[in-house]
Amino acid sequence: MEPISRALVSTDWITVVIFSSLFFAVIAKQVSYARFLNFIILPFNNKYIFMYNKKDRLWNGFNILFGIFQLLNFSLFIYLCRPLWQDPAEEIFPFLYIVIFGLLLTFSLVKLFLQLANGFFFNNNKLVSELIFKKLSYLFYSSIIVFLGNICLVYIFKDSRVVIYLTIFLVIAVNLVGWITILKNYQKEITTKFFYFILYLCALEIAPIVIFVNALTK
Repeated sequence: MEPISRALVSTDWITVVIFSSLFFAVIAKQVSYARFLNFIILPFNNKYIFMYNKKDRLWNGFNILFGIFQLLNFSLFIYLCRPLWQDPAEEIFPFLYIVIFGLLLTFSLVKLFLQLANGFFFNNNKLVSELIFKKLSYLFYSSIIVFLGNICLVYIFKDSRVVIYLTIFLVIAVNLVGWITILKNYQKEITTKFFYFILYLCALEIAPIVIFVNALTK
């Protein structure tokens, strides 16, 4: 009986996390319905970027609510990815989710602060804010994919590596579309400041991800 009891891990708290994240997404939709409709077609139409890339582009109710939605779901997805490095039958404690959420929240806030500080010190506040807004918009959109992946991993295809890899692929694809759009829109700025762009890419995009992944795997 002991092996069976160890393999059975309650998903009640996961259900709470999923429905809590859905609550924030629904509130975001209710608060800014027109904005949500434009946001939902983001990878296929840049209308959302052009319409809302204005004053207070970062600090508004819609972004804050979707930021919480994104953090809850990405943290849960990382937690559910344990079959990639651990036997799914092994007991795992919900406390790990809290640790992952804390790390992801800290990582996101520190990275955002460093990017804004970079804009301040190099007198490029407007440009940096635009870049952050566009990257966050695609990241928030990819969190919808992660949300659906979480539902599949918890209730339909439990611990499925196919679902995990497919979700990762789609998240990368959506954010890649965002980066391609950014590179197209800022070709002139990147060309004239290529060295600073490479420095920014390595220091504030690639390095933080490597550090975060190392922190998770240790």
